[in-house]
Amino acid sequence: MTVVVRTRTVCRRCSAVGGYVSGSLELGIGHESSSLLTEEQLECSICLEVLTDPVTTPCGHSFCKSCITQSWNKSQHYYCPFCKEKFTKRPELKINITLREVADHFKKKHALDQPEVLCDACTGVKQKAIKSCLDCGVTFCSFHLEPHINVPKYKKHKLIKAVKNLDKYICQKHEKPLELFCRDDQKCVCQFCTEGDHKNHSIIPLEEESGQRKSQLGKTQMKLQQMIQERLKKIQEINHSVELSKRSIEKDKSECVDVFTALIRSIERTQAELLRVMEEKQKAVEKQAEGLIKELEQEINKLKRRNTELEQLSHTDDHIHLIQIYPSLCIAPHTKNWTEIRINTELSLDALRTALSQLQQSLNDKLKETVSTELKRIQQYAVDVTLDPDTAYPFLILSADGKQVTYRDTKQNLPDTPKRFTYYAIVLGNQGFSSGRFYYEVQVSGKNDWDLGVVIESVNRKGEIEGMKPQEGFWTMVLRNGNSYRACEDSSISLSLREKPQKVGVFVDYEEGLVSFYDVEARSHIYSFTGQSFTEKLYPYFSPADNDGGKNSAPLIISPVIKTE
Repeated sequence: MTVVVRTRTVCRRCSAVGGYVSGSLELGIGHESSSLLTEEQLECSICLEVLTDPVTTPCGHSFCKSCITQSWNKSQHYYCPFCKEKFTKRPELKINITLREVADHFKKKHALDQPEVLCDACTGVKQKAIKSCLDCGVTFCSFHLEPHINVPKYKKHKLIKAVKNLDKYICQKHEKPLELFCRDDQKCVCQFCTEGDHKNHSIIPLEEESGQRKSQLGKTQMKLQQMIQERLKKIQEINHSVELSKRSIEKDKSECVDVFTALIRSIERTQAELLRVMEEKQKAVEKQAEGLIKELEQEINKLKRRNTELEQLSHTDDHIHLIQIYPSLCIAPHTKNWTEIRINTELSLDALRTALSQLQQSLNDKLKETVSTELKRIQQYAVDVTLDPDTAYPFLILSADGKQVTYRDTKQNLPDTPKRFTYYAIVLGNQGFSSGRFYYEVQVSGKNDWDLGVVIESVNRKGEIEGMKPQEGFWTMVLRNGNSYRACEDSSISLSLREKPQKVGVFVDYEEGLVSFYDVEARSHIYSFTGQSFTEKLYPYFSPADNDGGKNSAPLIISPVIKTE
């Protein structure tokens, strides 16, 4: 609870009105709340001090227990010292515990915030002062204040809370209380000032000027509180985005582990199959070689036997026998023609090529499945992007629904506003993003040149830009001459794409510093800017480039995102 003390003190007994005092106090009373309380509301109207052991009368007014008790002990009738309501019998009073806690806390805090003021009238040991009199120019303790409470002459004096710098509340020229305000000179004045230096000036009571300023302070306070709430809300949004990012990252990590685990298992299975096939092919080669060697060895043995027979006949003396068997021995034994016989080692190479081809296809399928899963995930961040006509280069024509942009060779007569691009054929999206994730898709079919991506809000819109790169606030990819794709990093990066994209998806994760491009129909990833640091609002960026003599007249079209099931 906050106690704001800014009040004009009124003497409860003599109705003398004092000047303004101010201060503030934080009250902790077991709950979080904010309440405006004045010191006057915590003041006993008998002793004019902050309540001590407060008790409340049946009429609703509160007093120190000792003060009201002493007042009633001295009187035959029982009435409220403040409103004078009489009671038929003496009320039974009990201490208001909550009010006592507030008052005690106030006194402790006030004692810390305010230096102790001593009585000017005391001789010897000075007592603590409780009130200052603007008419007397003196500060009094409770004892010396008694005449201002009981003596009629002094009851009209103006009392305020005891202060050290009493001169601030008194006109130095006329030695009278400052109770008026001069709006012409913006200063506090006394009644005599209005008859002299401030004559014919706009003069109002000090209370009125103070009230208006308090009102203005209240408005300022409300504005500050609103600003605080807005920033607290932004902190909540940022923390929420971080939490969502954390959950998404954890999910992505899990999916990534699952995908790569599946890839590793696929590779291991393919490797095992490949080794098995190669081993089988090797066994087949060895078996073929074994059969051929056995057959060769048999023919060698046959030839050796014939050679032995011929050797024996060459030394025989049996001419008749030689002549009889000569015809059969002169002809070589029947054998196989081994000239064209080869071991088929090509079987192993064919198996290897087949296995590698299968592995490559498996990897491609897994990669496509991974990208498809990734696209399915990021499509949940799809936003409805429309083109902002106030940013469009004067040669660009936008469709009525703000979804298409084409280049026309005739310049339009458009106002040169700060948002408009006047040097390059660029148009931005209406919606900017300073946190979170967003995704959109653009149809680029039929075009030979185009640019897509995101840019910062403060990007150069009027002059030449040295490269559409991150240093200049651009995160883009481009197509040139129908087949040259490039990512516009600090140094341009050539992109090798198997297929020509017909629809490009753009995904941004602001907190992660990520900008990614996808071929939507091929379900493939094109390129990503990673590790970026975004510090201002990002806007979708489009450039259809010029017509190139009609070769590049097709529009860029922001397409509705069809989420993958």
